[in-house]
This record gives sequence, structure tokens and C-alpha cells, in this order.
Amino acid sequence: MAFALLTSVAPIFGLYTSFFPVVMYMIFGTGRHVSTGTFAVVSLMTGSVVEQLVPTPLAFNSSSSEAADLEAQRIGVASAVALLSGIIMLCMFGLQLGFLSTYLSEPIVKAFTSAAAFHVTVSQLQSMLGLRLPRNTGSFSLFKTLALVMENLSHTNMAELLISVVCLAVLVPVKEVNTRYRHRLRTPIPVEILMVIIATCVTYFSSLDSSYNIEIVGHIPAGFPKPQLPAFHTFPAIAGDTIAITFVGYAVSVSLAMIYADKHGYSIHPNQELLAHGISNTVSSFFTCFPSSATLATTNILESAGGYTQLSGLFTSLVVLIVLLVIGPLFYFLPKAVLACINVTSLRQMFLQFQDLPELWRISKLDFMVWVITWLSVVVLNVDLGLAIGVLFSMMTVICRTQRADCSVLGWASDTEIYRPMENHSKCYEVPGVKILTYNGPIYYGNRSFFREKMSRVLGLTPEKIRSREKAKKALEKREREASVSSVERGIANTSFSSVNEFFESETSEKDVQAVLIDCSRVIFVDVAGARIFTQMCTECQKIGVHVYLANCNENVLKILTSSGLMSHMNPQHIFVTVHDAVLYIQQQREKPLETNPTVWV
Repeated sequence: MAFALLTSVAPIFGLYTSFFPVVMYMIFGTGRHVSTGTFAVVSLMTGSVVEQLVPTPLAFNSSSSEAADLEAQRIGVASAVALLSGIIMLCMFGLQLGFLSTYLSEPIVKAFTSAAAFHVTVSQLQSMLGLRLPRNTGSFSLFKTLALVMENLSHTNMAELLISVVCLAVLVPVKEVNTRYRHRLRTPIPVEILMVIIATCVTYFSSLDSSYNIEIVGHIPAGFPKPQLPAFHTFPAIAGDTIAITFVGYAVSVSLAMIYADKHGYSIHPNQELLAHGISNTVSSFFTCFPSSATLATTNILESAGGYTQLSGLFTSLVVLIVLLVIGPLFYFLPKAVLACINVTSLRQMFLQFQDLPELWRISKLDFMVWVITWLSVVVLNVDLGLAIGVLFSMMTVICRTQRADCSVLGWASDTEIYRPMENHSKCYEVPGVKILTYNGPIYYGNRSFFREKMSRVLGLTPEKIRSREKAKKALEKREREASVSSVERGIANTSFSSVNEFFESETSEKDVQAVLIDCSRVIFVDVAGARIFTQMCTECQKIGVHVYLANCNENVLKILTSSGLMSHMNPQHIFVTVHDAVLYIQQQREKPLETNPTVWV
């Protein structure tokens, strides 16, 4: 009922959403400890859509004749969001797109839920203070709501403020006790239920609603809802927001299911989870339910109480069923301020996620930046746009990491077959005349220029050096032709350099690089642009008399390099399984005596 207020619909629809999706997930879901139903973030996002299409009039009277029509329009929009969300999930299941949840990394999910908790808290201030204010949506809605609340502080209902203070003073300490002593308590203290019962009784016997104009829940019909069609005509208007709601709900549900699956030693199936949540939202939308997902608080309670299979959801739904059939109408006098306080205190764990920031900074500063950017985007802008910015920024960090991958020079650890980066290992030594390189990332169109720059700097492939070697090569070829003609005319042997390689070997000192060995073990993929720049690097090395060797190439990388024409510029025998095999081969080739061409006599 509390989360129904976030969705801007009557509390009874929160009870419906806590029943039908639970039954559907129990049949089709794979998370044994997952409890589905209303979730604060999804409810908040859905409420924003409802307020955009069916805003609350400034002079709205809940007892007026227009109230029923307005409520029907609101739940029609919320049910349409649930139906469209379910259809999207079923389409994703058909396309086997369960892997998309991986794009919401742990820093994104934690920052998103923490920032969304601020939106939920601010949205509940008006109910806690007894203010009748319109709900703001869109960018900067949090600050607009805060400004509106500050402007109307003088109109605060002191009775509702007192109720809120008392509720918070009871809920927060008891929840802290439940958290700290959860291993000693057989079941958590049901402080929310006790608070609801006490507040309802106090309001009823003291007539607070009529004496102090306290806003109460009102009539809660008993029994099941009649099936009705969602507002299909709103599909074009809600499509964009529904995609964000679907992605958030599914990602949070799968993340939560994976956490408990890892803890208890079983596995879940992301695509099956798509089917389960898709069916849950689709079916429940025809029973006046708003979008549902896995819930943090009830899942934690379910696991603490000893639930181990999906059948535990059956007992949860039975409790809700009793409320729907019997107990529901008794909550007529429940103050909405109590539900608002329950909403705020249920987000305690989300606020405490700030404690993870120091450790995140120590482990990975990039992930820390992802957390901060996502949190600021969600708080400053709104929930769905902030999430999109967080995901895009996270993907940009991945692209930047691959674009700026490091190129290391490997050294040999004496009397071993181990080769490690020399800048990190002082006991590794460079093989004389051989430059062993490793590139720590893929080679593709996005980082080809950086790859070329790094390799050229390490190998000293300057344009001047390449031009000078090409001029020397042409001069050598010209001298060989002249010497051959002279030898034939005079009938003496050709004593000039017999090949271009001999010339390069004579011009190269022992300290100069004579061979380049590229360790491709960390090159996970190469595209066409990367293969072309790789081939170009090999030809430039040959121009300065440096042979190129490859080692540890995976099959896909080698296939693309071969298909791109690398073998026409490189000897196929220069490709090895390991770096050490390549080094031994290079050393053997260097130890062979120079073979001269047979002497030509006339």
C-alpha cells in the first residue's frame, strides 16, 4: 500500500500488485529466494509516467464525484505500463536478450538505487508534512519538489507532522535492531505491521481525520478486482519511459536473484527470468496492477526467515490474500503519513550504500567515477535519464580502456620460459637483438592510431629512419646490378653483397633491434581496420630490416590477419605457439653462418 502512493494510485492497487505477480513468478521464476511485487524505484518511475498523463488537479477533493474517474484513469495508465513492460520482456525472451542485464554494472545499480532513494524520500515529504502539493516530473524534479515544500512549510499539518515524527522514531531504531541482530532473531520484528495497526486504531478512536484534517487511506474494497483492459491508447506516450522501467526492473531483479543464488550455491537463468517477469507483468496488468519486480526488503526478510524455494512465495501471497478478502477494509482510517514513513525507512539500506565509496575508490577509481556520475545524474536530472547517462558513461570508460591499452616490452626471466613486462619486474632481461612486445587490448578501428603510435615509439619507426633505409636499399640494388654486369664482362666472381638481408645485417649492430616478436595473448579480437594497421606495421619493420614474429595468437585473430593479407608480407614460419619457442627460433637463425650465393664464373 505504501508503494502504491509512489505510483500515484490508490493503496488497494498495491495489494493487488503484491499478489498476482508473486503467483506468476512462483510458477515460472528461477530465483528461489526472490520475492516479487512492489519496488520503490519501479513504483517511483511508474508514478512519474502517471503524473505526466493524468496529473492531480490543484483543487482536488478525494471525496468528489471526479475522484473515481480520475483514479480509474491513473490505474489504467499504470496497468498499461505494466502490460507494455511485460510485452517488451517477452519479446526480449524470444530474442534471448537476457545478457543485456550485464550492462548494468554493480556501481551503476548501487548508485542508481541510492539516488532513487532520495527521489522517493523527497516525494514523500508532502505526505509526511500534510501538504497538498502537485507532483513534479521530468528533469530537476527533486529540486522543484524541495522548493515547493519549502514555500509551503507554513501550511504544514502539525498533526500529520507529529504522526510522522513518532513513526520515524519507532521504525528507524527497530529496523536497526532487526539488522544488527538478524542472526539471533528467529524472525524480524514486524514493526511496520504493528505501526499500521496502532496508527489505524488511534486515528479511528480519536477521529483525527475529521478533527485535524488528516489524510487517510479511505475505502479499501474487499475481494478480487474485476479484470479490465489497460489504457491501450497510451502506448505511444508511455513507450519511452516503459523501456527504462523494464530495463531497471529486470536488471534489479536479476542482480538480486544472482546475489542470493551465489550465496546459496545454485544458478539462475537470465532468459527464463525474462519470461517469468514478462508473464507476471502481462497477466497482472489485466487485474489493475502496476509494474512489479523483485523487492530488496521482502527478499531479505524471506531469506532470513528460512525460505529456500519458490514455494515460499505461496505463503507470501496467502497473507496478501487474507488482507484482500478480510482485513483490507479495516485499514480505512490508516493515515497516509504512516505509509510515507514506511516508504522512507524501507530505503535505509539504499542510503547506507555511501559506505562503499571509500573501498570503491581504493579498488578502482574509474568505477568510483561511474558511481558518482550515475548518482549525480539521477539526483539532478531524473531517474530514467540519469540511468541512461550512467550506462553510457560506464560504456565510455570501457571504450577508453580499450583505446588506451598499454604496450609493454617483455623481458626474459633467466633459466625459465617466463616473459614479463620489464617495467614491473626488475629481474627480467631483454633478449639481445630481439624486442618482445605485448599489446594489452584489442586492435580495432577505435584504437588503431594509438596502437600505431605506441608500437612506432617502442620500435623507433620514424619516417626518417624508414626513408633512409629505403634509399640505402635502392642504392644497394643499383650497386648489385652494376657489379653483376661488371663481373660477367670481366669473368670474375660477384663479391658484392649477395642480398638485401646481408646488407641490413652488416649495418645493424648487436645492440640494435633485428627482430620484433609480438605476443598476441592479450589481443582478444582484431577488426579489418586493426588488421590493416597491423599489416602496415609489419611492412614498415621489413623496410628497416627488422623481421616480425607472432606468438600466442588465438584462432579468430590469426584468421582475420591472414584473410587481410598479412601472410603476403610475412613468413608463415614466423608464427609460434609460445613466446619462448619464437625466441629459441630467432636465436637459432642468428647463430647460423651467412650463406653466400654460388660464385658465378664465365
